[in-house]
Amino acid sequence: MKRILFVCVENSNRSQMAEAFARMLGGAGVESWSAGSRPSGVVNPKAVRFMQEVGYDLTAHRSKSLDEMEGEFDAVVTMGCGDACPWVPARRREDWALADPRELDDDGYRAIRDEIAGRVRTLLAQL
Repeated sequence: MKRILFVCVENSNRSQMAEAFARMLGGAGVESWSAGSRPSGVVNPKAVRFMQEVGYDLTAHRSKSLDEMEGEFDAVVTMGCGDACPWVPARRREDWALADPRELDDDGYRAIRDEIAGRVRTLLAQL
């Protein structure tokens, strides 16, 4: 079982979508989590809407704190949160430095979503 953690500041957009794609694409061999250094407490409704377009329901997800994460991960992926991301035990670390899609128009949001999907596919293939 591979454990992956996706981290961004609010755990409202990028990391939620990455967690969802890892669940969709990783199957039973992947345990996927997401968390934030300063969680907003909600998943952005735009993230919910745009993930529904690709067949994933984010309505059961919640914005989580890094303090809730336990154990070691095979991979920890940060999404451009810089100094706000504390150290989490992991065998592999990546920073994808993706733009926060929160204020983007629909096409921009979809572009970030699709970029995340591609990067998750690559990560899963490498693990």
